Amino acid sequence: MFSKRCICRIISTSRLGSQNKRWHSNHARPIAQSTIDEEEREKFQKLSHTWWNETGEFQALHALNALRVPWITNSLVEKQDQPPPLHTKPLLGLQILDAGSGGGILSEPLARLGANMIGVDMVEDNIRVAQTHLEEDPSICGSVKYIQATVEDLVETNEEAFDAVVASEVVEHVSNIDTFLTSCCKIIKPGGSIFLTTINKTALSYTAGVLAAEYLLRLVPIGTHDWEKFISPEDLQFLLDKCGFSTTLIHGMMYNPLTRRWSWISNSSVNYGLHAVKLHPQTSETSSKENSTDSVERSD
Repeated sequence: MFSKRCICRIISTSRLGSQNKRWHSNHARPIAQSTIDEEEREKFQKLSHTWWNETGEFQALHALNALRVPWITNSLVEKQDQPPPLHTKPLLGLQILDAGSGGGILSEPLARLGANMIGVDMVEDNIRVAQTHLEEDPSICGSVKYIQATVEDLVETNEEAFDAVVASEVVEHVSNIDTFLTSCCKIIKPGGSIFLTTINKTALSYTAGVLAAEYLLRLVPIGTHDWEKFISPEDLQFLLDKCGFSTTLIHGMMYNPLTRRWSWISNSSVNYGLHAVKLHPQTSETSSKENSTDSVERSD
């Protein structure tokens, strides 16, 4: 525990880079309703106090950082014209949105690598937990801001404001994935990235992701997942194509409950990760006429 604690506040959705406007607890917040699922909100409200228990309900999410943090970092560094020296913070200066940030499990490690992080979440208690934990590390307190909001709330004043958006284990919990992804895409700069991890919609994903994970192995609480909200990588790529993105990677992921570790695998029939890049306006129209599937690095 650090002896000095930093003061972290919820910032306004009105141009997040600005420091002169902030939400306060006595101000009403315009929470968009288009992708909020009330059952999902209540579910995560009940679990909010367990976010930083690394052996609790979010154990698998904590373990996923060993996979997703290097993946996000390496992908963004490779896109830079002049990659930073190895001894520096590789994400220094990049503006990244953590959509569905929960308790800040992913926002914090990305901030330690130099990123300026904005975490948005629909659950007020998640924001409170994330801020409280952030205060324990003054070295990143100035690099992470949390707001209780949806991605749609940010679109009007933050269009093309972010170098990357990360939505990890989120799309399977929203009520309208088309609206959610469209909003994510609008706030990304041309040439910027979107990183998604989610669950495929297959018979195997129902067996492994719902029956085994929830009822047999108890990796997550019963009722965490709704198979009807799962989405195939092909459908996800199609939605991103419509938004002017080119998918560069689709890869399967697997969690081993015995070792408590994630690994990349060739099979994407259950969990998978997807990386797509926003095309520049002059190339977007041309690419939309082509079949982008052939250009995707994918292991089946």
